[in-house]
Amino acid sequence: MPNSDPRKINVLLVHMAGGMLILAMMVIRFTARMWTAKPPTATTGNPLLDRITPVIHYGFYILVVLMAGTGFGTAILARLNEIVFAGSGEPLPPTLKIYPTRVAHGYIALFLLGFIILHVAAALYHQFVRKDGLFRRMSFGRSESN
Repeated sequence: MPNSDPRKINVLLVHMAGGMLILAMMVIRFTARMWTAKPPTATTGNPLLDRITPVIHYGFYILVVLMAGTGFGTAILARLNEIVFAGSGEPLPPTLKIYPTRVAHGYIALFLLGFIILHVAAALYHQFVRKDGLFRRMSFGRSESN
């Protein structure tokens, strides 16, 4: 949708509010994760994959913080906070891609999407190939470890 489309401000409002909500939820999740007991580590059966698992998990947090940071940076540079949230009436810039933070935001989104795809594939592998009850471990309530 071009920035000249009057509906773009509403789309940006939802996008920006959603991003802030995701960041807040990730901060809460990270805090809870640091302060609560963790189940035994699930193994893949491959020592290399088992070693990189924590890197991937913490990588999610890093990518989400980077997404939010580059989003905030773009909002500040393009004055989106005033245009979108304060209703200043100023037009949106012709394009946001002139801001390096917006370009980085796009690349980080691709990395995050890749992490999500790999994460879903790994969870399905655990559940249906290894049959180690990973979904049960991830659910709320009392979990059973194998």
